[in-house]
Amino acid sequence: MNFTLYRELLAVRPIRRLLLVGMVARIPHSAAGVLLTLHIVLTLGEGYAAAGAAAAVMTIGIALGAPWRGRRVDTAGLRTALIPSVVSETVIWSIVPHVSYQWLLPLVFVGGLLTLPIFSVVRQSLGVLADGGQRRTAFALDAISTEVVFMVGPAAGAVVATSGLTTAGLTVVGVSTSLAGLFLMWFNPPTRSAGETLESAEDQRHAAEAAVVSAAPAHVQEAAAELVPAGTLDAAGLRAKVAGNFTWFTSTVAAVFAVAAGAGMVLSGTDVGIVAALETGGHQREIGVVFLFWCAASVAGGLLYGAMHRPVPPVVLLLGMAALTVPMAFAHDTWSLALVSLLPGILCAPVLSAASEKVADLVPEERRGEAMGWYGSALTAGVALGSPLAGVFIDVMGPSGGFVSVGAAGVALCLVGMVLQRRRRAAA
Repeated sequence: MNFTLYRELLAVRPIRRLLLVGMVARIPHSAAGVLLTLHIVLTLGEGYAAAGAAAAVMTIGIALGAPWRGRRVDTAGLRTALIPSVVSETVIWSIVPHVSYQWLLPLVFVGGLLTLPIFSVVRQSLGVLADGGQRRTAFALDAISTEVVFMVGPAAGAVVATSGLTTAGLTVVGVSTSLAGLFLMWFNPPTRSAGETLESAEDQRHAAEAAVVSAAPAHVQEAAAELVPAGTLDAAGLRAKVAGNFTWFTSTVAAVFAVAAGAGMVLSGTDVGIVAALETGGHQREIGVVFLFWCAASVAGGLLYGAMHRPVPPVVLLLGMAALTVPMAFAHDTWSLALVSLLPGILCAPVLSAASEKVADLVPEERRGEAMGWYGSALTAGVALGSPLAGVFIDVMGPSGGFVSVGAAGVALCLVGMVLQRRRRAAA
């Protein structure tokens, strides 16, 4: 392993600046999820089902907006494409804290729709500014910085929210993200090279998949939404997809997509469950401790899985992660919850890595980009389902209901999938 590659890469000023901006730009939104949940529960006095529904609405907005925003970067240029995001981030997140829950829902949907596309912009720009082995090193550095941000962000959001500053915190999220967008517009890093090679396109795809793993377990929705290849959802492209040949979409690929949806459901439900467990016990300020343990376990699990020589079926990994989520319901304080979160956390990155790897193995190369877009959609759909599902059970059963509901649903999904797979093999 040659660590001098990192030093050489960071010596290039445009790359160093882009990585720094990308890291800073992700911090506000990494704190936004916890802030929004606690604002709805503590400030507005709504339940966790309402908070989960708001998270789902924002996730749907992100999923719908990502392809359009990616295409705008391609067709209109970075500066023009970022104007709606820069304006909306400040306007919407300054209004959200001051409105009732009924008005909050459409606002967070529009906020998700126009979220600053930081994942795709940084990834595309690094693909142009770096080349060959340097490009892979740049993507690895970006993945590492993403993991660090998503460990720190929720802790910062929890501290702000429990200080009674959710209104100021959500406003700062919007203003800070807009400032990051303005800096990107001033910096204007290139997002397209004169002639994109097959190697660079493949590296971009691998980087998009790695971003999903890096954003897990707490913030997979934005990275998953941007798995859809930029420019593929124009009118002609959409007609071609509908009328196109879906022979690559076999029952095995469908099973992997179901695993992706199940993983998203378990992760987003666990996210809400952690916040509820600590808020109900009066330990809101310690939410960051649990998120740190949970995210660190995912990083460690990803490193261990990457060092393995033989792949593990993604359905087996999801079964383990879902089953190990249930014991989190029996944690009685912050530290016990943090320690128990290590068990499902260590399987988080391996589930997502194994699932994306399986899609790449099953789908022909010429259709792989399209397949990964649908994989991202499945993952995002699961994220949108998990938050309100956990929220409903939390309101009915207490915080333990969030962990039990998504854990049991994940286990049930895996068992049904394994039974169907065994029957199909027996019939063959």
